[in-house]
Amino acid sequence: MSEDVLVNKVAQSGLITFNLEQYYHAGARMQLDIKDGLFMGMILKEKDFREWIKNLDWEQYRNACVAVTCSVDAIVPTWAYMLVAAKLNEVAAFYVFGNPETLETALYVDALSRVNPEEFRDKRVVIKGCGDLPVPASAYVEISRLLLPVVKSLMYGEPCSTVPVFKRP
Repeated sequence: MSEDVLVNKVAQSGLITFNLEQYYHAGARMQLDIKDGLFMGMILKEKDFREWIKNLDWEQYRNACVAVTCSVDAIVPTWAYMLVAAKLNEVAAFYVFGNPETLETALYVDALSRVNPEEFRDKRVVIKGCGDLPVPASAYVEISRLLLPVVKSLMYGEPCSTVPVFKRP
């Protein structure tokens, strides 16, 4: 009587799964639109803008990830954004100039900058494709940029079902 032995070929494959969800910043996301600090929603008057900044409830941004933007077509001097950054620096966990998508990209670039690509040298890596958290396409591009110079192969998906992306000749 012979016994059939189940072999886990995925476990034996030597594939390393890289899960981008592990780099997701769990903090609240907020947007700060400076249009509310503009005169008639169109013109930046320095004195009025500084007063708006002084009176804004900055605590609402405490520990949040903030996208700073201006949703109206106005000429805004660069220093105005710097004033906003100076205030956010006191309360926010992270902030960028741009829309919410820019914020997500910047959060992932920041988090992935801590990855040591050398840990993946000559390895076969699968970038996990499905999950519960929103991972922007920009994060997949960023991890590809970091790993492509060092990996033996790069794939997308799950170890049992991958899409080949790159294989070193």
